Amino acid sequence: MTAPLAGIRVVELANYIAVPAAAALLAELGADVVKVEVPWGEVYHHATPRRNGYENDFPTSLPYEMDNRGKRSVALDLALPEAQAALDALIAGADIVMTNILPGRLAKFGLDAESLAAACPELILARMGGFSADGPQANDPGFDQTAFFALSGLMDQARDPAGPPAFPRPGAGDHSAALALVSGVLAALRVRDQTGNGQIVDVNLQQVGLYVSGNDCAQSIVTGEVPPRHDRTGPRNPIWNFYRCADDRWIFLCMLDSNAYWPRFAEAIGHAELVADERFSDAIGRYKNTRALTAILDETFAQRTLGEWTTHFETQRLITAPVRTVAEATSDPLTHENGCFATVEHPEYGTYQTVAPPFRLSGHALTGSALAPRLSQHTEEVLREAGIDEDQVALLVAVAEG
Repeated sequence: MTAPLAGIRVVELANYIAVPAAAALLAELGADVVKVEVPWGEVYHHATPRRNGYENDFPTSLPYEMDNRGKRSVALDLALPEAQAALDALIAGADIVMTNILPGRLAKFGLDAESLAAACPELILARMGGFSADGPQANDPGFDQTAFFALSGLMDQARDPAGPPAFPRPGAGDHSAALALVSGVLAALRVRDQTGNGQIVDVNLQQVGLYVSGNDCAQSIVTGEVPPRHDRTGPRNPIWNFYRCADDRWIFLCMLDSNAYWPRFAEAIGHAELVADERFSDAIGRYKNTRALTAILDETFAQRTLGEWTTHFETQRLITAPVRTVAEATSDPLTHENGCFATVEHPEYGTYQTVAPPFRLSGHALTGSALAPRLSQHTEEVLREAGIDEDQVALLVAVAEG
């Protein structure tokens, strides 16, 4: 079947994670994505495992490869008038421009929303920033760890009451924002199909952080209160909690409807007598006596290893999960059978696995196996396709190759 975005041309002016990740998903859907970056390349190229604290010396940035697969690479130094003219030509032939360059800097190159709309009224401009492009912080830099996590309340909320703020893992907010940007772009394409008119799609990391934590934010904005944090030693529902096992690993219980699961759970852990204990006979009693029950469960789970508990619960109709390491999660055969990973055949780095796209279509395979381009790999061919004069192509290729 025809790829959903076959014939759609995208120019990406971005670095790091969120916008490149969104553009990579559009490439998976069949769009021709041209990634424009500086001749010396963005810093994300250098995020190898060793530089990120791993012992493995895999020679390339695996996150960069994942978030840039299926694209074509053009290197342009926009300090040159010829490069600016070439970029204008690329944009004139594009359906979508995707960028996380701050609005003030875009304006310096004549790439502000007003200029682009005047030159290309059918163009879709997809912008990503830390904050609203129309607000007072439009030109403030923002990463997902600041705008998405710290300034949305997520960083503070996801911690033990007595502990420090949780240090967020890289890219989690960016990939969430990428999905929002893709959703907006697809909606804008649908409108353009109907009207012929382009529009601006705006996504900002802080807004996505607030949306992701919407269950808390929707209540806090009305009540003016800080959402109650989870207290592991005195949870509102003791069978919706973490417990330490004998090997210092953790298991998570997630039985929100405690009345439905309590009798079977108590029997499964070898404490059927707790069901008859009037302190724990119903959800209200278990809440009122939560510290006493949690102490009993702490002692119980400490008697077996995580592996033993995990195996034991596999035969029970209960909702539990081992708290895995990332290495355990990515090596689990069931996770592989669920289609969470893709295989890349790379001419330089050999065969390796990576994370697959986060959704599937029955009529179009999103394989996740396309290669990310080498820096400036397609500069010459893309500029020729855009109708750039051969002398200018030769100049810009020479600059790109240093």
